Amino acid sequence: MAKKKRNYKKEYREYHSTPEQKKNRAKRNAARREAMRDGRVSKGDGKEVDHKRPLSKGGGNGRKNLRVVSRKANRSKGNRGR
Repeated sequence: MAKKKRNYKKEYREYHSTPEQKKNRAKRNAARREAMRDGRVSKGDGKEVDHKRPLSKGGGNGRKNLRVVSRKANRSKGNRGR
């Protein structure tokens, strides 16, 4: 069975461009910039800023909710609850 091709234009129009998602993206970018200022991450180091409680579940950008993890750990399956 062939996989259905994703319609990226529609996906952006209906989800990624909504005001709520724009605000969440801005929070993620701000968290990364803050970690770069603090020296916890740098460009090309393979690290990502992770929200312990995701923004989609009501989490915020407070220091207690942020942690630096490897790209692999942040994107691995079963990473919930670590």
